[in-house]
Amino acid sequence: MDNPQQQPPPEPVWTYRGYKLRSSEFTTAMVHFFRAEVQRANVWRQRLDTTTNWAVVTTGAAISFAFTQEQGSHIVILLNILLVTIFLIMEARRYRYYELWASRVRLMETDFYAAMLVPPFHPSPDWAETLAESLLTPHFPISIWEATGRRLRRNYLWIYTIVGLSWLANLWLMPTPVNDMAHFIERAGIGGLSGQIVLVLVAVYLSLLSILAIFTLNLRQASGEVLPRFNLPEVSMGGLKVWFRPAARRQQLLTFIITNHPDAVSAVILSDMRRGVTIVAGKGAYTGQAHGVLMVALTVTEISQLKALVARTDSKAFVIVSPAQSVYGGGFSPLDESQ
Repeated sequence: MDNPQQQPPPEPVWTYRGYKLRSSEFTTAMVHFFRAEVQRANVWRQRLDTTTNWAVVTTGAAISFAFTQEQGSHIVILLNILLVTIFLIMEARRYRYYELWASRVRLMETDFYAAMLVPPFHPSPDWAETLAESLLTPHFPISIWEATGRRLRRNYLWIYTIVGLSWLANLWLMPTPVNDMAHFIERAGIGGLSGQIVLVLVAVYLSLLSILAIFTLNLRQASGEVLPRFNLPEVSMGGLKVWFRPAARRQQLLTFIITNHPDAVSAVILSDMRRGVTIVAGKGAYTGQAHGVLMVALTVTEISQLKALVARTDSKAFVIVSPAQSVYGGGFSPLDESQ
């Protein structure tokens, strides 16, 4: 007798809020999402290049104009310093938006696609929560100080250096070369400000920019920073931990449901939400009537579904939602830190 052909196991199906999703469909959705985030990051990366080009072009134009004029041309260079600063602020803001999209791309690269290359396929336990947190409540992954410092070190310090040297050269050479330092300081004056005050203000301003570039050197939350921010042993894939950014999770909550139908309410939560339920006996102090009290640990995005399920099962139930500092166990943070 021929052995019956072994049937492959059915593909697992995820159900959530009425949606049904197979693992293959999930992978397809992640691929399209990855391509979309890469495209959005590229658009903002191009905007960064545009702002830098503005700063370079205006600097070249200002310097060219200043060295073709005879009187007061150094003022144009000083105004260009302010204009370059405006471009720096704009670029730092754009860089924060770029990092928002780039951090999602890096998250999928390090904790989804990289995990595929290390069999058996086992993404980090918290990567999906982190990605969901970024999608539901987008926030800048880096501070304005880190963004400003990075753009300042990479591009703008060189522009400020060229502008500063051009300003000093213009003071020294235009319209004719100076004979002594006193004449040089006198030329630096603007209106009612003496040359000494102007030189000090410019020196202090450029020094503050240099200090900003140095003091933000160790801020490396940006996903575009290729230097490691942690010890290399912690970066290994064997630990299966998200390594390139601090783990972020949706807000975790503890809900108490006071109901006269604890079995029915707990059954629908178990079947529809796949969340554990603990039933505790309770008693109303005013009525003296016995009630069931259900305890359910959830994330903030599941509250609306819980309310709908409870209202459908017991419209007279009482639901209390409290924030939880941390929830450990199945479906939340792993109890074993090595996982």
